[in-house]
Formats: sequence, C-alpha cells, structure tokens
Amino acid sequence: QVQLVESGGGLVQPGGSLRLSCAASGRIFTDYAMKWYRQAPGKQRELVAAITSGGSTNYADSVKGRFTISRDNAANTVYLQMNSLKPEDTAVYYCSAWQLPYSYWGQGTQVTVSS
Repeated sequence: QVQLVESGGGLVQPGGSLRLSCAASGRIFTDYAMKWYRQAPGKQRELVAAITSGGSTNYADSVKGRFTISRDNAANTVYLQMNSLKPEDTAVYYCSAWQLPYSYWGQGTQVTVSS
C-alpha cells in the first residue's frame, strides 16, 4: 500500500504559477513511477505529467514548456511546478503511484485559474 497526500492547489490568476506537492508513505518510494493527472468538470481524467523511478519525464502536449514534474526521493515527495497557467488548466489534480499491476491515488487538489 502507498498513501498519497496532495497539497498546493488554490485559486490563481491567468499567467500565474502554483506548485503542487504529493507526499508518499507506506512503501519504497523509489520503486514507483509517479504521475499527475487532472480532471475538469464534465471531462475525462487525463495524464498531465509522469516521472519514472530513474527520473525520466514526459508531459501532455497541452502543458509542455509550462509544467515541470520532479521528485525528491529523500523526502518521498513528487512535485508539479505549473507556470503560465491558463483557465483551461482548471481541474482537480491527482497524484498517483504506479508499479504495475498496481496503482495508488491521492484524494486530489483543486486548481482554479481565473481572474
């Protein structure tokens, strides 16, 4: 079992920045690939960014160049730095830990981009 707790969401104006954090506990953090997903009202959950246990990253096209995923294995934490935020980034953001066939999810944190 892995427990995940997200933090850092909130209300920000367009063009602003937020940093989301996801603290993990329960198993060996470095064994897991970590991913951030988001779900906007009325839309399907989509993958935003992922980072492997070795530190390789990939991003959705919609966030490339604006978002950065990183992990601090000593702190058992994964981050999502979000810059140049747009109203269409508004969603609940979820952290997840993956070691196939298993995945674990946090409770989500709301990000609202609005003036």
